[in-house]
Amino acid sequence: MFAIHKTGEGGMFSYDAYLQNKIEQLKESGAYRYFLEVNKSAQHFPKFHYQNSEGVQRSAVNWCSNDYLCMSTHEEVIGKLSHVAYRSGTGSSGTRNISGTTVHHRELEKTLATWHKKEAALLFNGAYAANVTTLQTLGKNIPGLVFISDERNHASIIEGIRGCRNEKKIFRHNDVGHLEEILRSIPADQPKMVVFESVYSMSGSISPVKEIAGLAKKYHALTYIDEVHGVGLYGKSGAGILEREDLQQEIDIVNGTLSKAIGVFGGYIAASATIVDFIRSYGSGFIFTTSLPPAVCSAANKSIQLIQQNPEWRDEFHHNVLRLREALTQNTVEFLDNPSHITIVPVREAIRCRQVASDLLEKQGVYLQPINSPTVPRGEECLRIITTARHLPKHINHLAYSLNKILNGNDQAHRAGIETVAAATGQGEAED
Repeated sequence: MFAIHKTGEGGMFSYDAYLQNKIEQLKESGAYRYFLEVNKSAQHFPKFHYQNSEGVQRSAVNWCSNDYLCMSTHEEVIGKLSHVAYRSGTGSSGTRNISGTTVHHRELEKTLATWHKKEAALLFNGAYAANVTTLQTLGKNIPGLVFISDERNHASIIEGIRGCRNEKKIFRHNDVGHLEEILRSIPADQPKMVVFESVYSMSGSISPVKEIAGLAKKYHALTYIDEVHGVGLYGKSGAGILEREDLQQEIDIVNGTLSKAIGVFGGYIAASATIVDFIRSYGSGFIFTTSLPPAVCSAANKSIQLIQQNPEWRDEFHHNVLRLREALTQNTVEFLDNPSHITIVPVREAIRCRQVASDLLEKQGVYLQPINSPTVPRGEECLRIITTARHLPKHINHLAYSLNKILNGNDQAHRAGIETVAAATGQGEAED
């Protein structure tokens, strides 16, 4: 073993000092990430308890969970997880090739393929791993493949493309004109892939999928879409934006997650049988990773079935988004208008964003994590509000009041506005 010279004596490089300096730079810029230990309760979600810096137990309402439909707390999903864990154990104990493929893995992949109207699906331990592995594997193995990527794509997409060192071209966010310019500039016989998202999590924008799919077909390009924030929330059966727009047959590869609206854990791709088999056979990020626990697969399968059978849950969820935005408007809280369920409150300065989030938690019992660089570009720091199916009107009203108080410095709530929202919903603040 080698020694780490913390003081740099004898002219030796000080590893700890260098790394600590980098950490201090993050703290000074406001980009350092502080983790709040959330004591989550399935019975009381979105309420939770936490211990503050003085060791005092406090309660708050979670406004940054991606458990959109609260499926992680659904009794049937929890029951399925418990039952299969009791029968099959807590883990798969192997890669998919070495005893890690069970009937529960196969059943879930079949459900996902059918849901997205694809021939096959492949499970990963997260959507990040699915993006990185799939993009790198295709990039390394298709000669001369050029990636054409939306400038606002997720870090996992950026990492996947960077890792295979293929030529990469960036098109302006959702700008189909710029996309066509790029496609036209690439030789017609050169392999190419357009990579984009359906719902962009840090702006709430939705991509023009139909136009992108049309251009890709025109210029003979593969298409890859990240539906992580669309799955479960859009479409007749909840399969996502592609289903809502009747475009499931027009996109080659779909990336999705089991960890957000589905409320369990893991990620996947859905595509043609050939593409899925190729990633299964060549993707090291898939081959050399222990597979998901059987119980997790079974619980996710159950959650998807429930989501498919209960479209009213999506209706209520989207109604809550509208309630939230009405309350913010009534309380003069600025937010970015967008067509999705993600509500962005701009703060535009990292240190202030951190302080606002801290004040909301400590003074108002409102939990929102600050979104700072590098997650968003500098100057676009914000609070991202995620409402869920279990947020009540009283929670929404209190959030809007709290944001008004902290952001605008107003100690008095706009009571008339709050009461208007409550009356519109037919429910008052006293409801649990």
